[in-house]
Order: sequence, then C-alpha cells, then structure tokens
Amino acid sequence: MTRKIFLNSFIVGLIVLVLCSVLFFGLQYTQTQTEQYQTLQQETDYVIQGINAAGTSFLEGLDSPNRITLISPDGTVIYDTEADTSLSNQLDCAEIIEAIKNGSGETIRKSESSGESTLYYAKALDNGNIIRMEHPNSAAKSALITISPVMWVAVLVTLLSGVFSFKVSRKMLKPVNDIDLDNPDLSKTYQELSPLVSRIQEQNLTIKEQMDELHRRQKEFLTLTDSMSEGFILTDKKGIILSANNSSLRLFPQAQVGNDLLENTDKDLKQALHAALEGKRSDTLISMDGRSWQLIASPVLSHRQVSGAVILIMDVTEREQRERLRQEFSANVSHELKTPLTSISGFAELMMGGMVPQEKMTEFAGDIYHESSRLIALVDDIIKLSKLDEDTAIPPEETVDLYDIASDTIDSLKAVAEKQDITMKLTGEHIQIKGVWQLLGEMVYNICDNAIKYNRPGGSVTVDVTGGEGYARLSVTDTGIGIPYPDQTRVFERFYRVDKSHSKEIGGTGLGLSIVKHGAQYHNAQVTLESTPDVGTTVTLIFTR
Repeated sequence: MTRKIFLNSFIVGLIVLVLCSVLFFGLQYTQTQTEQYQTLQQETDYVIQGINAAGTSFLEGLDSPNRITLISPDGTVIYDTEADTSLSNQLDCAEIIEAIKNGSGETIRKSESSGESTLYYAKALDNGNIIRMEHPNSAAKSALITISPVMWVAVLVTLLSGVFSFKVSRKMLKPVNDIDLDNPDLSKTYQELSPLVSRIQEQNLTIKEQMDELHRRQKEFLTLTDSMSEGFILTDKKGIILSANNSSLRLFPQAQVGNDLLENTDKDLKQALHAALEGKRSDTLISMDGRSWQLIASPVLSHRQVSGAVILIMDVTEREQRERLRQEFSANVSHELKTPLTSISGFAELMMGGMVPQEKMTEFAGDIYHESSRLIALVDDIIKLSKLDEDTAIPPEETVDLYDIASDTIDSLKAVAEKQDITMKLTGEHIQIKGVWQLLGEMVYNICDNAIKYNRPGGSVTVDVTGGEGYARLSVTDTGIGIPYPDQTRVFERFYRVDKSHSKEIGGTGLGLSIVKHGAQYHNAQVTLESTPDVGTTVTLIFTR
C-alpha cells in the first residue's frame, strides 16, 4: 500500500508540474510572438516613413534583417529586398487581403521560399501600395530557451517530490501498520483512525463468536460420531478423509484423518467410495472378523456437484443371523407342516377310494387323529413363539411359586411317565418370583417332556427348586440318553433335533426348547444345559428375584 500511495502522489505531482510547464511555455510563446509582431509593426512604420520621404529608392539602401516586399493594389510585386520580383500575385495571401480591407494585416504560415514558419505583417500606404514585412517565427525556440532553466529546476523538484512522497507515504501508513489486528487499542492510535480500529474490534468479536460456535458444533459432531457404534467416514471429492470416528478406525486402521482413502485400503471400501464420488449411492455387505457389516456410501452434493462422500459402516450380524434363522424357520415349518398333512391326505384318499378294509378303518382314523394332533401342537407352538418374538398377547406378570408350577407339571405328565416306566420326583422348597404363570408352566412342561421322551425305561426325572439371596433356580435332571457335545449348543434352535431319524417315533414339534429359551429371555433368566451321552442331561433355569 505504501508503494501505491507513493506512486499516486508522485504521479499527481508530476502531472501538475507538466501542466504548469505547458502553461508557462504557452504564456512565454504568446508573449514572444506578440513582441515579434510589435517589432515588425514598428519597423514597418519606419519603412513607410522612409518611402513617403524618399520614395522606393529608400528600400534599396535599407539594410534590414527582415524581408520587405512592396506590393501594388492588384497584387503584383513591385520590389522585394531579396531582389525577387518574379513572385506570383499576392492577392491570395491572408495578410494582403486583410491589409487592403482594414489597412493592416498579419498572419503566420510557412514561407514559400524557405518552408519555415514565418510571421507576416502587411500595411497599406497612402497611394494604395502595400508594404509587407516577414520574419522567421522564433517564438517557440525563444520560449524554450527562456524556460529551459526552469525545466531543470522542475526536474530537480520532481525528484525531491518523489523522495518526499515516499517518506510521507511511509509516515502516513505507519500508524495503520502499527495497529494490532488481534487486539486493537483505541487509546494507542490517532483519532482519525478510530473508526477503522472500532470496525476491526467489531469484526474480531464477530469472528471470535463464529469460531467459538464452529468449535462447539465441531466438538458436538465429534462427540456424536465417536459415541456411535456404527463407523462413520467423511471425505472430500478427492477421497481425502476429513473425519472418521473410533468405530471406523477399529475396522479400518488406515482411515486416519488426512489420509487418502482411495490408496492402500480395503477393496470393498474403495469400490463404495468410488461409486459415491461418481454421484451414486452404494450399499455393500462385507464380512470381517466373523461378523457381517453393511457399507453405505452416499455422495455429498454442493450446488449439484459432488463435493465429497459419507460412508456409514453398520454391524448387521444379528440382522443377518435373524434373516438366516427366518429362512431356516420357514423351511422347517414348511417341512414340519407338510409331513402330517401328507399323511392325513394319504389316509383320507385311501378311505375315500374305498381301498381300506372295514376292519382297518378304525386304525386309519386313529392315524389321522394322531397326525392332526401333531399338526395342532405344531401350530400352537409356532403361535407361542410368535407371541414371544413380538411380546404381544402375553398376560401381565404376577407373583408365582416355582415349586407349585413344578408340582402341577409333574402331575400333568405323570401318566406319560408311567407309560414309559419313568419315575418323576420333586425336591426343593417353595420359591416365589415375578413372572407369567402360564409361560413359566410351558417352559417347565417342555423341559420335563423332553426329559421323559429321551429317557430310557426304568429311568428317572428329578425336578429341583432352590433359591438364595436375589436368585431362584429350577433344574430338571434325567437319566436318559444324553446329548452329544457338538449338538448341545444347537438344541435350543427351532426344529433342531439331535436324531432326526427317530423324530417321528419320539414325537414332539422340535420347538419345545426354543420356547424355553425365549421364555427365559422374556423373564431375564439364564438357561443352561449340561449333558453326558448315555448318562443324562440337566437343564437349569436361574431367575433374578
């Protein structure tokens, strides 16, 4: 800015100096030219006096630095001091025309003989003749000679003004340059600069408030993203990471702020980012560390142009597992429903076609009844699981006695146990908890039913109810065939059977332990299973009191 002020002030001074010089030259030029005309007029009057006294012969003896021409009224040259009377008619000359008309005339033009700018002055005599005197126009040269000393002074003044302009510009800007832009102080500056300093103070305050708000929002944004269980990555249009939360760094350690996500990164992540930077939304499912992750990459648009990308990484392992279980459940339900329906349809077709002897009708009707009962039990268990999954239509909790529930269950299964030569007994004490009596009864019933089905003749089933400070425990122990170790973690899955070849002989729907598992989850209880093949199995329910 110092340079600009210096140049402006120097140029203004130079322009003023040039204008003054031109004006001075013009005045000097005009004055010199006027003086030259006055000299010509005086000399012309002297020549006229001589001619009037001595005639034309006066011109022959006259020694004058100026050229003198005597012209008749018709424009013919009578005499010329340069002895050249062959000049053309002079009536077309401006000074002659003016002298004939007004008595005298003057003009400036180029001389026909010399080609130089020349002053002409003409005056009419009493006899009508015209005397003309001419002199080279030296006004410009004389003016330059006159002002030349002044021009050297002007150059010196110009140089001095440049030096002073530079110093003045620096001195003018020093108070401005000395202002502390971060902490301007009105008391330490000139009064003329007070509006500027006040404006800077207001601007600094506005900037500080905006920066504080920006930092606050950035902190909130980082706190929000860092607390997310989902991974979050934000990049610019070149793939440079602008922000990444802790969850994304645990999955992709290379996703550091400032790194190029398109280099040395996961293939699936790179493809998703490429699609987003091209303005397309991508949704990709990947597997890492035994879990399923969903990559959702979306473009960030600014004025309809892609300015970056947002990548969201979500753990969808449970969702995928539920989807897999749903598909398996649908397949198993279809199979389990089809089996009894096929039997019922086959028996009914034989009976309808008269292909069943009369003595076999009762047996076939019994088979149809058996398969129908199995189908009804399966549908009932599916409905129960559906209610547990959706937490709908479940009675409210109440205070229930686990010992009483176990006793009722044993009574209801006593006949079945005796038929298979299984002894059932109940031990323990009366323990009360908060729960749904009907659901708890179904849970204990399914555990005891399995203990009877997979037992052996002469075996036993023992139900034990105990409790302590803050907990209650119900366990069912049998002396049956046991469960192989690889199958123990899967017996609570829907429709899972250890020995599928004997499932029809044993009966059941394959959903009993699934109902037990969901019932335990509903009551925030823990269910455990311990089993030894050919020795027996113990299933335990532990409730919080």
